[in-house]
Amino acid sequence: MSDFKYEIVERLGVLSISGSGWSKELNHISWNEREPKYDIREWSPDRSKMSKGISFTKDEVAKLSAMLQDILN
Repeated sequence: MSDFKYEIVERLGVLSISGSGWSKELNHISWNEREPKYDIREWSPDRSKMSKGISFTKDEVAKLSAMLQDILN
């Protein structure tokens, strides 16, 4: 497995916390010193481990937001 770097540029919010203490979060993260993306994944309580997640560009977040608004209305 190759090494990678990440920086949480901004913590935007916690979506849920599991019984084991892992938190599902929305954050703005820079991966490998690239342009930050919006990211949803779970983090261990001490932030030493992370789950697989999904990252979105700003345009993708806007499209996702519109889709979710359609579902909620």
